[in-house]
Amino acid sequence: MSLLFSPWTLRSLTFRNRVFVSPMCQYSSVDGFPTAWHLVHLGSRAVGGAGLVMVEASAVTADGRISPGDMGLWHGDHAAALKPITQFIKSQGAVPAIQIAHAGRKASVEAPWLGGNALAPSQGGWEVRGPSALPFGPQSPRPKPYAAEELPDLIATFRNAARRAWEAGFEVLEIHMAHGYLLHEFLSPLSNQRTDLYGGSYANRIRLPLAVTEAVREVWPEAFPLFVRISATDWAEGGWDIEQSVTLAHALKERGVDLIDCSSGGLIPDAKIPAGPGFQTPFATRIRQEVNIPTGAVGLITDPMQAEHIVATGLADCVFLARELLRDPYWPQRAAKALHAQADWPLPYDRARI
Repeated sequence: MSLLFSPWTLRSLTFRNRVFVSPMCQYSSVDGFPTAWHLVHLGSRAVGGAGLVMVEASAVTADGRISPGDMGLWHGDHAAALKPITQFIKSQGAVPAIQIAHAGRKASVEAPWLGGNALAPSQGGWEVRGPSALPFGPQSPRPKPYAAEELPDLIATFRNAARRAWEAGFEVLEIHMAHGYLLHEFLSPLSNQRTDLYGGSYANRIRLPLAVTEAVREVWPEAFPLFVRISATDWAEGGWDIEQSVTLAHALKERGVDLIDCSSGGLIPDAKIPAGPGFQTPFATRIRQEVNIPTGAVGLITDPMQAEHIVATGLADCVFLARELLRDPYWPQRAAKALHAQADWPLPYDRARI
């Protein structure tokens, strides 16, 4: 029996397997709206047999987008536009999920294939925001710090985005606290040098991310899971690290979070990251063991036996695949065959099963 391809239940929701599609920006939205590209892109991964298909980081405000081509959930019409995608994902037996985010000081940049450079207002860019007036890199704009009195409204944007995600038909919601975007920026002392209640001490730096979590959990239905993606370490001296991540995971669990999606890095451009197969899995393992909360492993997971080992030996409860599923949307079906397990095939494709 393959544990990777066994059903798994969180709250009232059962996933058909533990191969999850990681949220991956497509930089192909128009004013925050999905296009035909997203239906085909996300629908292909559902057809391919994944247990969960997660939509890319979707901005809670227009100025919270990474690029002008990012998905959005700051308007009710965005929810309506996403419904055909959630309906198709569910029709193929996968669970539709979405990640909500604010890009913070890493906002207002070009798509990667255009260079990924900061956009000036004359190029369609906008003013970027952050916890402190510290730019991401030498060529990045200096962010305007959020005033403390602005933060209740910011929290409300996450709450409203969560409501819209439910209206759109999503069954799993993930809050993005990783990769150097806004909530991660508040967590890390390398990007948060505030002197008020939202900066300085560890307790102050986690205040906003926890407030966002509480606000989202209040409106996200009790019967459905809430995930949080974190960068377990900044890979930099004096930055956010795994010890703080473990403590944060305890606090997130107490606030109704069901799974910690364990990534790393992204806060500073010159971090020295020892990337290799499964290099982030130990973070998922440690949080799972010390916090007793389900975790997801992500990062250079490409081989079926590697993925099976992670789940079967308790290193994590599921695997999030990113680039490997860009290369091969049908990886779950191929992996199931390699592991002598069963994976769902759409009936129009069944003749190719053998």
